[in-house]
Amino acid sequence: MVTRWQDERSADDSHAYVRRFAELDASGADTHGEARMVDVLLERGSTVLDAGCGTGRVGAELARRGHTVTAVDLDPVLLDAARATGVLTVVRADLAELDLPGQRFDAVVVAGNVMIFLAPGTEAAVCRRLADHLAPGGVLVAGFATDYRYSVDDFDADLAAAGLVREHRFATWDLRPWRPDAGWAVTVARKPVE
Repeated sequence: MVTRWQDERSADDSHAYVRRFAELDASGADTHGEARMVDVLLERGSTVLDAGCGTGRVGAELARRGHTVTAVDLDPVLLDAARATGVLTVVRADLAELDLPGQRFDAVVVAGNVMIFLAPGTEAAVCRRLADHLAPGGVLVAGFATDYRYSVDDFDADLAAAGLVREHRFATWDLRPWRPDAGWAVTVARKPVE
């Protein structure tokens, strides 16, 4: 099944995405807010699945902070950028079919609008696959824009169906309070300890 990202973006768009973040880094812009927020939730040396890793920006920063990160995406251009960080285990996979045998992670990060760029109708399956890859007590942190067809209410229902419990929702990665008219939602959910 074709994801929205694949349907709406070309290889040229992916190269432009890589350049955009390289230019932001070169300019001194803060591109690590997501990693800082997730890092606070983790014990040192945690295992992290960067689901829909893109350029590997978030996962690489978490690796630099001492975590072991597996990065997953479908886009070959973005996966090349993630590999180039030199600090990630990189896997090409569709999140709706993700199967990393025997691997359970302390955290799953789903940053950068991943949930709204999935193949239409696969969101619940993705939530199930991500939950299956979380260790008991593990945390899932996801952020996406709220102006797409896939809503935060849809996400909450998919998280609950996957056995995850929503703990927090913020309007930004720097933890500004959630409000229903926010343009962005950052959700923290946890897998119960069995």
